[in-house]
Amino acid sequence: MRIKFYKYQGTGNDFIIVDNRNMSFDKNNIELVKGLCSRKFGVGSDGLILIENHARLDFNMVFLNPDGSQSFCGNGSRCAVAFARKIGLVHEVAKFNSTDGCHEAIINSKGLVRLKMHNVTNIEVSESYHYMNTGSPHYNCFEKNIDTIDVIAKGREIRYNKRFKKTGTNVNFIEHLPDGIKVRTYERGVENETLSCGTGVTACALSAALVAKGSSGEINVSTLGGDLSVSFRQTLDGFEDIWLTGPTKFVFNGEIDM
Repeated sequence: MRIKFYKYQGTGNDFIIVDNRNMSFDKNNIELVKGLCSRKFGVGSDGLILIENHARLDFNMVFLNPDGSQSFCGNGSRCAVAFARKIGLVHEVAKFNSTDGCHEAIINSKGLVRLKMHNVTNIEVSESYHYMNTGSPHYNCFEKNIDTIDVIAKGREIRYNKRFKKTGTNVNFIEHLPDGIKVRTYERGVENETLSCGTGVTACALSAALVAKGSSGEINVSTLGGDLSVSFRQTLDGFEDIWLTGPTKFVFNGEIDM
């Protein structure tokens, strides 16, 4: 099977994107997904994105983790919007469907994409962590120096504990900075640290807002792969009007026989 693909990255979070409007790619072929995402035996990526037709919206986005599981992905969605613009599906504004429902996004000529996230409620708050769902589940911990943390070891310890072992969770480590926060993330599905995670960055910004007791605003977030920002409005039961903003970049395209 010959597959034409495009490689994109958003703050180091890299994705294989396939134009699947003819539905030739079988998303249920887990071994194919694993093979493409493998950094040793395939193209290599943090996930595979399929762009499909949608009856009412600009497109349908299917996001597949490297283990073949489906989820919502913030940076992946931003890259999907950039690709949709490249192939002429959208221009400055996009509306698309994903695992968690409909999203809208705004893209400028330099590839900067603002993605509207869903409202976030039912946040679990304790002295040592916050737990919330920003399209994917996130367990957030504040630390003093995250550069010294073994993210893979500590992330796996939480992700595979008794509570989360079956369905999994992403794990974020947050450090306060003078002008924002710094974040490192262990991602389920990838089962490793990634250079950036869009839903994780969003969750961490909301955690920082909870700590600061702010009602609205914008928080700058530094990741290993680059900088993003999250704007929001805090409500009595959570957050609304949440926008994740950051750069996207086309890396290369090619064909591969699998």
